[in-house]
Amino acid sequence: MEEYKIEQVETGISGLDEMLKGGIPKGHVFTVMGSFGTGKTTFSLQYLWQGLQNNESCIFISLEEDKKAILDTGRSYGWDFEPYVEENKIALERLAPADAEATISKLKSDLPAFIESFDAERIAIDSVSLLNMMSNTPQEKRDRLFDLCKMVKDSGATTLLTAEVKDDNPRSSRDGLVEYTADGVILLGYNQADSQEVQMNVQVIKMRRINHSRKVKPYEITDHGIDVQTEGAVF
Repeated sequence: MEEYKIEQVETGISGLDEMLKGGIPKGHVFTVMGSFGTGKTTFSLQYLWQGLQNNESCIFISLEEDKKAILDTGRSYGWDFEPYVEENKIALERLAPADAEATISKLKSDLPAFIESFDAERIAIDSVSLLNMMSNTPQEKRDRLFDLCKMVKDSGATTLLTAEVKDDNPRSSRDGLVEYTADGVILLGYNQADSQEVQMNVQVIKMRRINHSRKVKPYEITDHGIDVQTEGAVF
């Protein structure tokens, strides 16, 4: 009997694709969780840049940075997104979290048709923690997050959602919701030695349908993006 082969999508992050035994299963919704400064936005842009190198259409939705800031961040790593924007290979969209109702309404009414018309294969949304802050009740947060995940999953795009972690529990998202809704969870964190040296680390907490490494590995944010050191050890 022929073995079933799951199609996987490379993240473009050196070392991480090795931990994932090839990449994210195509069509998955996965979350990248971490505290401030761990590189979640960098991860998102690196993931989309890899898609562009594969001639895939991409969408980046930010609730934090405007288009100019996103382009500047990309250039700082050597990723010039502007020609791809002009060629309609990537859309950089900012939703204003200050106007909660307008943002939620736009996500519900405009985003599904936009994803379909753009024929997006990769989507990154940065961040769902800010999106959840627009909800008034826990039930509303759950419903909106579930609806968002279902909508992007129905599109067939492989979707990355970033999320902040709790201050008192860096292994849980701020609302404790997205890690249960998503197909996969990648955790970005850091350790601090007695010498005050800080070491960032990554772990694939879960990734449905594939056999992946669960080891904690160090990573660096370099001039060329995130680099996971699969041969390294955490202190």
